[in-house]
Amino acid sequence: MKQIPAPNRRSFLNTSGIGLGGIALAQLLQQNAVADSENALRARQPHFAPKAKHVIYLHMIGAPSQLDMFDDKPELRKRHNEPCPPEVTKDRDFAFIGKTSTLGGSPWKFSQHGDSGQSMSELLPHLGSVADELAVIRSLHNDEINHAPAQMFLHSGFGRGGRPSFGSWVTYGLGSDNTDLPAYVVLVTGPKGGAGTSLWSTGFLPSVYQGIQFRSTGDPVLFLSSPEGHTRGDRRRVLNALRELNRQRLEATGDPEIATRISQYEMSFRMQASVPDLMDIQDETQHTLQEYGAEPGKSSFANSCLLARRLVERGVRLIELYDADWDHHGGIETRLPQKCKQIDRPIAALIRDLKQRGLLKDTLIVWGSEFGRTPLNQGAAKGNGLAGRDHHKDAYTMWLAGGGVKGGVSHGQTDDFGMDIAEDPVHVHDLNATILHLLGLDHERLTYRYQGREFRLTDVHGRVVDEILA
Repeated sequence: MKQIPAPNRRSFLNTSGIGLGGIALAQLLQQNAVADSENALRARQPHFAPKAKHVIYLHMIGAPSQLDMFDDKPELRKRHNEPCPPEVTKDRDFAFIGKTSTLGGSPWKFSQHGDSGQSMSELLPHLGSVADELAVIRSLHNDEINHAPAQMFLHSGFGRGGRPSFGSWVTYGLGSDNTDLPAYVVLVTGPKGGAGTSLWSTGFLPSVYQGIQFRSTGDPVLFLSSPEGHTRGDRRRVLNALRELNRQRLEATGDPEIATRISQYEMSFRMQASVPDLMDIQDETQHTLQEYGAEPGKSSFANSCLLARRLVERGVRLIELYDADWDHHGGIETRLPQKCKQIDRPIAALIRDLKQRGLLKDTLIVWGSEFGRTPLNQGAAKGNGLAGRDHHKDAYTMWLAGGGVKGGVSHGQTDDFGMDIAEDPVHVHDLNATILHLLGLDHERLTYRYQGREFRLTDVHGRVVDEILA
C-alpha cells in the first residue's frame, strides 16, 4: 500500500489559508444575505425620475368586449349577422367557435366624449365624463388565447405559472414607502377565476414581495386579529420570543425566507392597528360614498375603488383590483350592461377623486384584461340580436390614466371588423415596459438571477410606447 507523504509546512499553510478564506467569505456573504433579506422592503431609488409613484391596476377577469365598449365599428354593425368572409378568419384559431360564424355588430350606440372626442358606447356614460384623462390603446395583443395562460402572460410575461407577477416585480424594484401596510395590496370582487392567486404570486422572487389580498368580510387579512382571550400585549410578547428564535435560525442558515417570516410577523402586528382604520369607509362623506356608489360593510367593486384611493393616500405603491364575471360567451346583451353598470360610476369617481386631491398626477391607473372578444357571433341570438363573443387575443383595448400619460389620446387602430390591428400594434410586453418606465424603472435593467440566467418581466422583448407619455 502506497504511503501518502505528510504535507510540509508551506503546503499546510497554503491549504489552510484558502480554507480559512473560504470560511470567512461564506460568513460575510451570509451576513450580507441576512441584511439584504431583512431590508428587502426598504424604499429604493428608481433607475430614473419617475412620473408615477403608485399604480392602481383594474383587471376585469374574463375579458370585456372592446367592440361593445370602446372600439366602434360601423361596418360591422352594418353587416351584422352576415356570414363572415373566409379571408377574415383564414389561418386563425378561436377558443370555441368555428371559422364559419356570422359577423356580430354591437347593439349599443357609440358617441364621442370630452374635448378629445374619445369614442365610447352608451354602456359607459360616467367614464365618458372623464374621457379627457384617458390614454386609450386600441391595438393591444397577447400571445395566449385562453384565460389563465393569458392572464399570467399579461401579469408575468409568461403563459405558465412560476414567474413573478407584475406587482412583485415593482415591489422588488422599488420597495415600500409605508411601514404599516403592505407595499402590494390585492382586492377581489367575485370569484378569482382563471389563474387565481398566481396573478399576485412572487414566483421565484423572495416571498416578501407577494401581493397581500384584503377581504371585505371578517378579518381584512387572514389571521390579523388576536386569538380570543388574548390582548395586543400578549401578541407582542409572543412575537418577541418568536422573532428571537427566527433570528437565531436566520443567522445559522442565511435563508431569506426566514427574514421574510420575521418581517411579515412584524408587519402583521402593525397592521392590527392600521388596517381596520383603512377598511372602515364610514368616515367618508356621504357625497363621496354616493359618487362611488360605495356602501360600508359590503363587498363591491365600488368599495374596492374607494379603498384604492385610501391606500394611495397612505403610501401603498401597488394596488390591484380584480373584478370577475366578464366572460360573455352568451347572454351578452343582458350581462354586459350589468357589469358595465357595476364599474362605470366607481372608476369615473376614482379618477375625479384622485385628481381633486392632487393624487392623479402621481398615480397611474391601468384598466383592461387578458384579451378582448371577437367580432363574430357565438351561439344563437334571438331575432337580430347578439348572443355572445369568443376570446380574441390579436386586437383589443386597454386604457391608462394619470401618472405621466397623455390624457385624451387614442393610440392604435383595428380594421373595419375589429379583427386585426391596422396601425401601431402594442404587445403586452410593450405595455409592461411602458408602465415600468412611468415608475422610473428600465424594464431591461429590472432583472433577477434564477437558475443560471437573468429574468425580467418583459422577457427579451418590449418597447416603451412613447406616444402616450406626457
